[in-house]
Amino acid sequence: MTIDIPGRGLMSLQHAVLDFNGTLAEDGQVSLATRHLLQQVAVQYNTIIATADTFGTVARFAEEMGISRQIVRNGDDKEALVGGLSGGVAAVGNGVNDRKMFQAADLAILVVGPEGASSRALEASDIMVPSVERALELLLNPKRLMATLRE
Repeated sequence: MTIDIPGRGLMSLQHAVLDFNGTLAEDGQVSLATRHLLQQVAVQYNTIIATADTFGTVARFAEEMGISRQIVRNGDDKEALVGGLSGGVAAVGNGVNDRKMFQAADLAILVVGPEGASSRALEASDIMVPSVERALELLLNPKRLMATLRE
């Protein structure tokens, strides 16, 4: 997706890197609404789940969805993952360990979900949304990004 954002310039995104627990999933489980939106995102972006997999559910979920997953230990691993991708990256997360991933990404979306969100991740984000569904919808509707990010 390429979009010309007034005051910011062209933003071209090829990848979506998403945190799992606290962002896509609550207590290791992903809602049907989130699954549906994530399927649509995966059609438009190379989609990768970056997670420590606290609840041990990501392997099965990623396989069911046909989405790549990367097990990470910390924020440095997430930063390295994003930094190693060629092309623009949208990162979606909520935790302290997402801060460095946000700094390395072209677009950082903070989700304030049931677990809340880290103030350190907030400082590194471009956009804050109240749910993962809103974050995924932003990736599917570029004019919403333009409306939020224009100067």
